[in-house]
Amino acid sequence: MGNAERAVDWAEGEWCNEPVRVERGPAGELLVQPAGGSDLWRHTSYGFVHDDAPALLAPLPVGEAVEVAFNLDYGEQFDQAGVLVRVDERNWVKAGVEVSDGQPQVGAVVTREVSDWSVAPVPLWAGREVTVRVSRGRDALTVRARPDDQPWRLVRLAPLAPEAVATAGPYCCSPTRAGLRVRFTGWRRGPADATLHAEG
Repeated sequence: MGNAERAVDWAEGEWCNEPVRVERGPAGELLVQPAGGSDLWRHTSYGFVHDDAPALLAPLPVGEAVEVAFNLDYGEQFDQAGVLVRVDERNWVKAGVEVSDGQPQVGAVVTREVSDWSVAPVPLWAGREVTVRVSRGRDALTVRARPDDQPWRLVRLAPLAPEAVATAGPYCCSPTRAGLRVRFTGWRRGPADATLHAEG
């Protein structure tokens, strides 16, 4: 993983839902401020539909992977950032780090008409650069994440039909407040992972 990637310029993506504010940082990073109350969710348990989180998206064909890096320096309830893979408003996957119950949690929401949600606490990731990697195989998305240059951690395996036309890239949202600013430090793409499990 990660051997033949190329950097993606922020200008290569198209916004799905414009952020309140977006600007380039001095080191080439992208600072994004989502609207207060923005979210991505469909129905399950909460009974509402939200589809207004800002996401900067580019094509993700079968056989490719996308990585997004960001600073985990936010800490309010449900603040989140990571990668969105979008087919349409009813079929998408978001994966990243979300603050829930007082601590950062790495997880994913897989939506096919209705959303599900899985999380695992990662308190030691706070204050670090986190990278989320989504690799698109023949019929599935493999989601991995890591802080800094630590080993990749498998987060989720989710089905995605090979004929689906998908886009992917950085997203963020802040369902319970205004004023979140996420500093995205990298966007890369390259070949999909050859295997689900690490070899050796």
